[in-house]
Amino acid sequence: MTWPGIDWIEAIGYLGTALTITASAMTTMIPLRIIALVASVAVITYGMLIGSWPVVLTEAIQIPFNAFRLWQMVRLVRQVEAAADGDLSLDWLRPFGTATRFSTGQTVFRKGDDAGEMFYVESGAFRIPEYGIEVRAGGVVGELGLLSPGNTRTASLTCSEAGQALRISYSEVKQLYYQNPEFGFYFLKLTSERLFQVTQDPASPREAAAIAAGTGAL
Repeated sequence: MTWPGIDWIEAIGYLGTALTITASAMTTMIPLRIIALVASVAVITYGMLIGSWPVVLTEAIQIPFNAFRLWQMVRLVRQVEAAADGDLSLDWLRPFGTATRFSTGQTVFRKGDDAGEMFYVESGAFRIPEYGIEVRAGGVVGELGLLSPGNTRTASLTCSEAGQALRISYSEVKQLYYQNPEFGFYFLKLTSERLFQVTQDPASPREAAAIAAGTGAL
């Protein structure tokens, strides 16, 4: 394949450059990673044909990183889809949070504090004193604070039994949303289903009050 004044080797190089620029201009993560991988293959091919091994090495190093991120985002979307379809586990958020140990009696946050993160309980027990709610492994506290006006805590959270909780910042959740709008859709669907589950359960009036207040406790 040739164009006037450009041989096929140069054409491959230009293709790699065009794909790299396209990937850099994209905002959604999955298509970005796919285009970046194709661009790397084109640039590596060009580098090998012209004997430029630094170019080959640079692109070869980027391929595993882009492939891993692509796999991570595809897995995330699938897991969120499964969660939105009925499996309300939030285990799929674990790679995007920070595990933190809490001791018995420790205050995690107080009513009126700024809300900047949610918590996924992995072990131990936590208590919302204003509503007498106890949150154990698999429970979530604070995810609806992202959606509440002012992003302030309307209840407190203390550790009643030493354990570990995963901190997931709202900025991380927002970043995932901007990188992949599909994630945002399923996350909102998930939080909505959590809200409906609690408010429609007549045996859980305190949990419903906590959710409505914006603590997001389940």
